[in-house]
Amino acid sequence: MPRSTANSTTNRPRRVLCSTARRNGVVVVRTVASAVRAEVEIKKSRFIAIVARAASETEARAVIASRRSAEPAARHHCSAFVYGDVHRVERSSDDGEPGGTAGTPMLDVLRGHDLTNVVAVVTRYFGGTKLGTGGLTRAYGGAVAEALGGASFLYRHRRTLMRIELPHTDAGRVESELRRRDVEIVSVEYGASAMLTVAVADTADFDATLADLTAGTVTSERLGETYVETSAP
Repeated sequence: MPRSTANSTTNRPRRVLCSTARRNGVVVVRTVASAVRAEVEIKKSRFIAIVARAASETEARAVIASRRSAEPAARHHCSAFVYGDVHRVERSSDDGEPGGTAGTPMLDVLRGHDLTNVVAVVTRYFGGTKLGTGGLTRAYGGAVAEALGGASFLYRHRRTLMRIELPHTDAGRVESELRRRDVEIVSVEYGASAMLTVAVADTADFDATLADLTAGTVTSERLGETYVETSAP
């Protein structure tokens, strides 16, 4: 039976609101720390799953293409990916398998782990025995779940970048106090005065802390937003 090159998409691109953002009111999203791999064999068919980071469709498709290049003799390279922090985009492909039996169950596993900025590719080598729609669904979803069983995860926290300008005489003390209170110091620059850039979760709380440390003589300037990654939620 010839190798299928079809790239059927099992679900249209969807944008969904990040569930963690809805629940906590702040953006904290989960992704894999690094690529993971697993292989399962069912009735002599081999299913090789790779789950890797991908922050955009371009990055996800590059991973999919690399798997095709790495396993050119395989019959199918089915995929699912999710990217975006607040509004997530989801895509999946059955790559010639019966509709809904590969990409969708793979995507369901990524959703079940509440992951984003991630791509899963399952490469199948046909073993000569048809598995049926139920068997394929379990095999593709199970291969991704098996890979994720060996994964470490990172949590991306949205932070606001704030800049404060201080006299040199106060800079060291204020910086030390901020670090003691677990405020992330992004940079410190010294010129005519000291400029501290920090990343904070709660701007009102930070401004109150700053007022307390400087007796209200120093105010902050909001620069924009960034994300920090930690190994804990």
